[in-house]
Amino acid sequence: MKGLTFSSVSFLLLFTLFSQSLAVKHNDFKTCSQSGFCRRGRALAERANTTPRWQSPYSLDPSSISVSSSQASFTAGIKSSLYPDIKFGLDVRVQEDGVVRVRMDEIDGLRKRYDEAAGWALIAEPLVNQDITWTVGKKDVRATYGPKKDIEVVVEFQPLRVVLKRGGKEQVVVNGRGLLHMEHFRTKSEAKEIKEGEEAQEPMQVNSLAWFEGDSEDGYWEESFGSHKDSKPKGPESLSVDIEFPNHGHVYGIPQHATSLSLPTTTGDDPFYSDPFRLYNADVFEYLASSPMSLYGSIPLMHAHSADSTVGVFHVVASETWIDISHPTTKSTNTHWISESGILDLFLLPGPTPEAVFKQYATLTGTAPLPAHWALAYHQCRWNYVSSDDVRTVAKRFDEEDMPVDVFWLDIEYAEEHKYFIWDKKTFPDPIEMTNDVAAVGRKMVAIIDPHLKRTSNYPVYEQAKELDVLVKKSDNNEYEGWCWTGSSSWVDFFNPASWSWWASLFKMQEGKTWSWTQSTEDIYVWNDMNEPAIFNGPEITMPKDNVHYGGWEHRDVHNINGMLFPNVTSQGLIARSDPPKRPFVLTRSFYAGSQRFGAMWTGDNMGTWEHMAVGIKMVLANSIAGMSFAGSDVGGFFGNPESEMLVRWYQWGIFSPFFRAHAHIDTKRREPYLLDEPYKSMLRDILRLRYSMLPVWYTAFRETSATGLPVLRPQYVMFPQDTNGFAIDDQFYVGGSGLLVKPVTSPGAKDASVYLAENQVYYDYFSHKAYRGSSKGKSVTVPAELHQVPVLIRGGSVIPTRERPRRSSPLMKNDPFTLRVALGSASSARGELYLDDGVTFSHEKGDVVFREFTAGKAGKGIRISSTDLAAAHPGDVALSTYDKQNDFVKSIEKVKVEKIVVLGLGVKPSSVKIEGGEQLEFEFVEGVAADGKKEGVASVLTIKNPGVLITKDWEIVVA
Repeated sequence: MKGLTFSSVSFLLLFTLFSQSLAVKHNDFKTCSQSGFCRRGRALAERANTTPRWQSPYSLDPSSISVSSSQASFTAGIKSSLYPDIKFGLDVRVQEDGVVRVRMDEIDGLRKRYDEAAGWALIAEPLVNQDITWTVGKKDVRATYGPKKDIEVVVEFQPLRVVLKRGGKEQVVVNGRGLLHMEHFRTKSEAKEIKEGEEAQEPMQVNSLAWFEGDSEDGYWEESFGSHKDSKPKGPESLSVDIEFPNHGHVYGIPQHATSLSLPTTTGDDPFYSDPFRLYNADVFEYLASSPMSLYGSIPLMHAHSADSTVGVFHVVASETWIDISHPTTKSTNTHWISESGILDLFLLPGPTPEAVFKQYATLTGTAPLPAHWALAYHQCRWNYVSSDDVRTVAKRFDEEDMPVDVFWLDIEYAEEHKYFIWDKKTFPDPIEMTNDVAAVGRKMVAIIDPHLKRTSNYPVYEQAKELDVLVKKSDNNEYEGWCWTGSSSWVDFFNPASWSWWASLFKMQEGKTWSWTQSTEDIYVWNDMNEPAIFNGPEITMPKDNVHYGGWEHRDVHNINGMLFPNVTSQGLIARSDPPKRPFVLTRSFYAGSQRFGAMWTGDNMGTWEHMAVGIKMVLANSIAGMSFAGSDVGGFFGNPESEMLVRWYQWGIFSPFFRAHAHIDTKRREPYLLDEPYKSMLRDILRLRYSMLPVWYTAFRETSATGLPVLRPQYVMFPQDTNGFAIDDQFYVGGSGLLVKPVTSPGAKDASVYLAENQVYYDYFSHKAYRGSSKGKSVTVPAELHQVPVLIRGGSVIPTRERPRRSSPLMKNDPFTLRVALGSASSARGELYLDDGVTFSHEKGDVVFREFTAGKAGKGIRISSTDLAAAHPGDVALSTYDKQNDFVKSIEKVKVEKIVVLGLGVKPSSVKIEGGEQLEFEFVEGVAADGKKEGVASVLTIKNPGVLITKDWEIVVA
């Protein structure tokens, strides 16, 4: 196959076969029963469940304990009664923020286990708490810490058991069920067989392995799946560990899976959840809308929640991992993590609140950087816009229909023979002129660049990669060849540092190199797809596990990390191409813990069905709580031709996704929003304009995420962690801290929607101002949801800043005035924030920002509405060490005004409205309609037009 060049006919045949094979998903991807190490792990759990007096063979050797000179950490030797001659080492430390790190590795083994996953996921080596004092007793080592001295970590000797407690109550228990097992490296000659018919001996009896490891070698040295054979040259090396949450009945996280936010049991009778949740990045066409199957990304982070506390575990392992979940009681959860390779590197996040867990995880893996402002607007994509003229026509149609859009996307057909970076001159003869035409009204373009390189001598990118020796190797150390869109392909090994600066250099517009991206501009950004990696003729549509990466590591060791390196280096290339640097935009399909640092993600090849629309909400929420806030699903579904009603509903959900893109398969009908018949076309126009009017809300929410790690979309349990009624709710959410509560409609024919309110607070319909009252015990209210209506409520006590002028793209809104919606809460008060910067460069990092706080509160018999400088008041919150109230960005928008203030829920008509120390203002007041016991009321509305105040200045308005 070396050097093979596909004709168009053979390529289409390959794609057809590929698509057909993926239609039968369960035949193309392994179940646990088809994976040797998963079978072994599950069999271990079954033996533990059925064997009396089961006990873990692992114990800590007290004589080996060594406490660091600062008392901050300790190490110890671990023994296994199964293999007395095999050595293991334990390292336990408490970090400055109270997170407990537990590491265990094989010592002086035949080989080295992969231990570099943390180096890719973490932003730095965590700082150790120097105030910790470890107490070594006869049966355990323990430390007590925390501001209230209520957190305790206990490491028990025999059997080895690690327990995190708060207030004496167990929060996390590691190896409580005795399922810890690190399969040590061995040779085939060491294999121990138990003869057929020989009875397994009692637990803990020396020289018998059957009770623990099983009575036969199961997939130790090789295994096959379909026509693919995995040679397994290192033999068995899997890692099994059980993690219990004895006082937490709900667990969330471990994305990516198409399932409910609160993760269901995988060991019960549900046929859809008979397998463990799998973390193994895979390219899955038309994935099921309810399944534990692995999808495109893997984040081994789990939250456990109860009304008392929230805790988390972050298991930094890069290999294929299966996770069983069970709920012994409604108030407890057991999990069993089975990984193919790697060391135990476990972070126990003590919480005790959702906010604390988010902060602790962000301290480890970083926060999402503030994206370019335009990236939060509407993206229009399909496979494929076929020519320069096609792009221009689509842009023109958006303008003719008065529909805003910021970004047009190009899929794989823009590149000559799918050789990325090289334009197909037959269809895109003028890429610079095309891009400049799009950019004339502030718009951008995104072009796809996949990780596979066409193996041909007339492709300079491939030739350079081969010359640099940065391509992935087979197990025999020869260059690996597989099939993808380019036909015969090779893959860059981004684990190799020699690839980094070279790849980044490809994005620079270099004169004299006509093959490179010279014919691009800084208005073109990048979409990294297929980076699981997806390989059409590979096992499970991906790379063979015995391929070899830089450092000699097998692909099995690093598979789940592979997808994060590509967008990392790509984003660095986009930053480096500009002077001064501009914020990059990179969309990735595959991801790992820490990928939030490099760009946005989407949920992959979904289908145009109501079920996929609904599960997309749950998937975006799950990714959000695992750090990937900049997330979205393809609006309309990648596959299929959704009817107009479904498309309208999908756009209504899409405008409340952090990443908002419409995308469609090459075989679908064109479905740009301007193509719909009336009244649907006008509905979509209004929906798009609503997203644009709320861009200040979204940008402010992203600023908070970048500073604190709190997700942009917040599930019910995050907002109300003590309300048990909301723990499993995953079909509604809050947008940042704005006070917007959204309930997308995901079923046909709906006329209304049920929205759950968790508190005794007033909520206002965003459009009609109808008022709904919640309850301290939780209450569901019915809100209108005709097809033209989006169920959006404003939580009482919030101030919502918007920009209401329709524009063709978001950069054209820079000098537009603001509208403030002041939704008075039960205490007749409200608060909101607005964050602005230039939205393009990194000047915000040196303090060129506007960061305002809006408040409303009682003042005598009226209320006082004010605006103050939040950056000056809290510089540490925004990391503005050089903040100046008269910074360059403030000067650039110093004339931007507040054109309208709308106050909801005022008790009586005001006698006057005036600026503090200034003139009277004109206002309108519409009396509210009180609830009559049968119907909810309608709030009073005070509208102050043209108050004459500036968005960058302090001011006060008194409503008397």
